[in-house]
Amino acid sequence: MIFYFSGTGNSKWIAGEVAAYQNEKLISIAEEMTGNSSTFQYTLGEGEIVGFIFPVYSWAPPTIVMEFIKKICFTNYNGQYCFFICSCGDEVGLTLKIMHETIRAKEWTWKAGFSVIMPNNYVSLPGFDTDSKDIEQKKLNESAIEVKRINDLLANRAEQFDCKKGSFAFLKSRIINPLFNKFQVTAKPFYATDNCISCGLCEKHCPMHNIKVDGKPIWGDNCTSCLACYHICPNHAINYGKATIKKHQYFHPDGKKLR
Repeated sequence: MIFYFSGTGNSKWIAGEVAAYQNEKLISIAEEMTGNSSTFQYTLGEGEIVGFIFPVYSWAPPTIVMEFIKKICFTNYNGQYCFFICSCGDEVGLTLKIMHETIRAKEWTWKAGFSVIMPNNYVSLPGFDTDSKDIEQKKLNESAIEVKRINDLLANRAEQFDCKKGSFAFLKSRIINPLFNKFQVTAKPFYATDNCISCGLCEKHCPMHNIKVDGKPIWGDNCTSCLACYHICPNHAINYGKATIKKHQYFHPDGKKLR
C-alpha cells in the first residue's frame, strides 16, 4: 500500500516506480483528503508494506501529508514494514525528525526513510526558480538510479534512513517552515493573464480539485501551494503575484501521463 502526494509529478513518479517494483497498490493522499471522510482506516494484508511518498515543502513535509498520517489507522497491523520517501530539490532539513514525531502516538514505527533529489519547482519567492535544463536532466538521470537503489533496499526490508538534512536545518524546518505555511500556502495571489486559452489543464492537474475554469481559472480555498497549475500552463498564463513573472516552469516528463 503506497500513499503519495504530488504536485508537479516528481513524487508521483517515485510512487509509481515503487508501487510497480514492490507490487503494491497506489493511493492518492489528495484524493483521500478531498473526500468526505474524517478518518482513514485501511486493512493490511499479511506481509503488506506501507509507504508514504511526498515532496518536501520549505524543509518539511506538506501539511496535508502530516494531517493524513495523523488521521490514518490500520487494522490487522502486525509489525508491517512502514517507510517514507521524500523528494526534494536539494535537502530536507528536519523532515526525518518530523516524520518520527508525527507518528509518536501510533502503534507503528518507521522502518526506513529516504530522500531523493529531483528538479526544483518552487518559484513563488524572490530568488527561487527552476533548475537549468542541464541540471534538471542530471537530477532526473540520477534520481532513476537512486530510486532503483531504494527499491532494492525496500524489497529486502532494510531498516535504514538516508535523508539529506543539509545545513541550518533547525532554522529552516522550525522557523522558516511555519512562516511558509502561514503566509505562502494560499491561492490568493494566483491569477491568469489574457494569455489564458481556457484549456483546463490547471483544473485537471490540481491535486486538490481547487481550480475551476470558467473562461479563466478560479481558485478556491483548499490550496497546498504545490504550483501544479503554474507549471502545467502551456501558455505560461498563470502567475503567483509578481513572484513568478519571467520565471521558468517544470513538470516531471511523465507527470502529464500519470494523472
